[in-house]
Amino acid sequence: MGRTRVKDDIATFEAVRNSVGDDMALMVDFNQGLNRAEALYRCHALDDLGLAWLEEPILYDDLEGYAELARQLKTPLQIGENFYGPRELYKAIRLQASDLVMPDFMRIGGITGWLRAAPIAAAAGIPVSTHLYPEVGAHVMRVSETAHWLEWQSWADPILLEPYPIIDSHLHIPDKPGLGLEWNEAVVKAHLC
Repeated sequence: MGRTRVKDDIATFEAVRNSVGDDMALMVDFNQGLNRAEALYRCHALDDLGLAWLEEPILYDDLEGYAELARQLKTPLQIGENFYGPRELYKAIRLQASDLVMPDFMRIGGITGWLRAAPIAAAAGIPVSTHLYPEVGAHVMRVSETAHWLEWQSWADPILLEPYPIIDSHLHIPDKPGLGLEWNEAVVKAHLC
């Protein structure tokens, strides 16, 4: 998304929707690529397409801009992968800058930061999703009151002894100590310098 012409963005969405059908949730991530005016224009153009959310259309720290967008749009706004600690999540919620949040473990403060941030979102009734690190996210989502979406990538699978299995669209967490992860030492060793 974010092509020169909005009609091309809509055509892209329609092509994807036609390909996957109506039962699959679709989201749009602008990856902070728009200014406020562009975001308002483009997001309004997408507002009636039934998207699950619009993600980070403007710079991550423009919380006033997000609050403005949230007031004007029907489609939920998703932000948070750039929250550096739970206080930033709190500030965004206090400003009503989004409908949904998705903290990133590296930036929010790891598991401890997540466990501090998720209750703030829950107290405000804001659904919380993960950003990257699904092997960690799967665990904390189980104890997050307003858990929403687990963002999934299988990037770590090649170096895991037993990747987490996905069965019927659900990630199954191993019943092992800690995160239940074991490295495939042979693969890790083969990739060391």
